[in-house]
Parts: sequence; C-alpha cells; structure tokens
Amino acid sequence: MSGFPGSGKSTLSRQIAERTGAVIIDHDIVKSALLQSTEEIQIDSKLTGKISYNIDWSLIEFYLSQGQNVVFDSPCLYQEMVDRGIAMSKKYNVKYKYVECYLDDLQEINFRLKNRERMISQISEVTSEENFKYTLVNSKRPTDYQCIVVNTGEPIDSYINDVVNYIKK
Repeated sequence: MSGFPGSGKSTLSRQIAERTGAVIIDHDIVKSALLQSTEEIQIDSKLTGKISYNIDWSLIEFYLSQGQNVVFDSPCLYQEMVDRGIAMSKKYNVKYKYVECYLDDLQEINFRLKNRERMISQISEVTSEENFKYTLVNSKRPTDYQCIVVNTGEPIDSYINDVVNYIKK
C-alpha cells in the first residue's frame, strides 16, 4: 500500500483486509507506539523512523512465515521498501502486489489530515505545495511488477472491487 499521508491508505487497507482476511501492518501504529514509548528520551526522528520500519518488516516477515497475507500500510518513499517487499514475497513464495492511493488535490489532503483522529506520528497538514508535488512524483514503484493506482478522490466503492481483483489474481 502506498500513497501520500491522507490519501486513503488506511481506509483502503481495512477494506482489503475485510474482504481478503489479510493482516494489516500499519506503519503509523508502530511509529506512534515507539514515539510514545520514548517521549521522555530525546531521539532522532530519522532513527525513530528506521527503528519503526525494522519493527514493521519483522512483523511482516512473521506473518508471512505463518502463511498469512499482509498489507503494509505505509507511504512508499524509499526504494528499499519496494526491494524488501519483493525479496520477502520471493522468500515466502507469495505474490507481490503494489497498490498506490493517489490523490493530487492538496486542499482535499489537508481537509482529511485536519479532520482525522491523528496519531502522534502523523502530520496534521501539508504546508508546502512543492513538497507535496515532489512526494507524489517521487513515490517509489516496482519496475518489474504490475501495479494498480487508484484515484482515492473517488468513493471507495468505485475502486475497491478492482483492487481486490488485482490482489487476488
């Protein structure tokens, strides 16, 4: 699962899990728990991110080793995310699927960010249109795998069946 914060990744992840029985690993839950656990300790934000991703990948590997399907709910901003996902799918002989939630509407993104119940690791708004556009354009995607990109500005009912069909094939 990939997409800008507020693009609908978590909403879509929950719908996928409900329809397929997959386990969701939500990066924001892991990172928020780590940040809450270290509130009294000054810890570098990059280190917090790295540690939380290592926890995410450990959980993903555990569930894959148990024969579970996994949805990793996280922005995909680093090539390492794609590479590790593909490597783990090969190791556990499961299909690698990449779903991107795409919403090129800064006003709607900010509306969603400001009106959701926010975890400590989540941003509350986008302050730079330049950074927003840069992130949209530079999201990492696998080059040798078919991906699905959904316009999450549309109602979820208009694309959930396409996403589930893509995942199941």
